[in-house]
Amino acid sequence: MSARKVAKPAKKSARVARRPWSTKPAASPRPTVVTLGVSDLARSRRFYCDGLGFSASSASNDHIVFLDTGGVVLALYPRDLLAKDAQVSPKGSGFGGITVARNVGAKAELDAALEAARMAGAKILKLAQEAFWGGYSGYFADPDGHPWEVTYNPHWKLDAAGRVVLPR
Repeated sequence: MSARKVAKPAKKSARVARRPWSTKPAASPRPTVVTLGVSDLARSRRFYCDGLGFSASSASNDHIVFLDTGGVVLALYPRDLLAKDAQVSPKGSGFGGITVARNVGAKAELDAALEAARMAGAKILKLAQEAFWGGYSGYFADPDGHPWEVTYNPHWKLDAAGRVVLPR
């Protein structure tokens, strides 16, 4: 009996990198909705729409508000129902480990944005000031205490729509 070589299966040449959160191998992971749990939906809608100038989508209703932010949806939803949906406790206070930020094109625009938030009923958490990283920023809290940073970053460019264009 002669020895025969058994052909081994061919190795896969190029592996497609698996990217979590994407449905296509080449797609980048992108948040599409940020939902804020709020204690009074009507009050929050007034704050964001009438006070800060956001536009509510016609998809909004008495149970949820969808705000157009030019690419990522900002949703407002009752805090207790959001916690129930995520299967976490609605209890908690203080800093939740997240902020929402808005980048602007100039220091004066930042100062005006903080003043508009204050006039809408926001609590100013940190007055606008020079930041250690070379920019200028300040913070306010919405009626539920969600912290928002307003920042001018001279190291980043904004496109014509006001979106951040990160360096590649």
